[in-house]
Amino acid sequence: MKAFLNWSGGKDSALCIYKAKQQGINIEALVTTINSVTGRISMHGVRRTLLEQQAAALQLPLYIVELPEQPDMMEYERAIHEANKMLKAEGFTHAVSGDLFLEDLKSYRKKLYAEDGIECLFPLWKTDTKELVQTFIEKGFKAVLVCVNNSSLNKSFCGRLLDKSLINDLPANVDVCGENGEYHSFVFDGPIFSSPVLFQKGEIVFKEYAAPILRQVQNDNDECFTSQPPAGFYFCDLLLT
Repeated sequence: MKAFLNWSGGKDSALCIYKAKQQGINIEALVTTINSVTGRISMHGVRRTLLEQQAAALQLPLYIVELPEQPDMMEYERAIHEANKMLKAEGFTHAVSGDLFLEDLKSYRKKLYAEDGIECLFPLWKTDTKELVQTFIEKGFKAVLVCVNNSSLNKSFCGRLLDKSLINDLPANVDVCGENGEYHSFVFDGPIFSSPVLFQKGEIVFKEYAAPILRQVQNDNDECFTSQPPAGFYFCDLLLT
């Protein structure tokens, strides 16, 4: 078995490496989707230079999958299939992801990667999120919140260290691991790192994104399309020092 990790740069990805090793899964590379226009990690908004520093500190090769600024599903899947074919040619057989409990996302990943003959592994699957974030903190991992969904958290959470104080301040309806998209993080140190990734905080900006149009099949013959209101996010820019 030769496995790569779908690396977002956040805490779940870091814990995925940690848990995978405990389960006998040897991760040999990182794969990350990047916004080709901004040069930043998709959704997290972290600069490519900091992503490369993470990979260096983890001592793992990094494969970049470039996406348009707002890709549709066809563009995303095309890019993933191209990356999978290249990884398959290099002997990779398994894709590792840090998904926790979103069944539809897990099923989607398995189907998508199976089309390229790659099996999916989920080392964190069904782990209690309170237990997971407690493990993250107790094992010495360190992360900062780089993106927060303003429908769940206010601006004050953006840029904060992911520690017990932050967890205690989270509203009751927010998952402590942000598994429902409430926040995204950047992990910069921990037991799997050879050295910390050094950075300084930049400005906090607000961005709004148009939500995708959802296709709903009402019965065998009818379908309709529904749109969602735009989603707003606060991003804390991180600068390499």
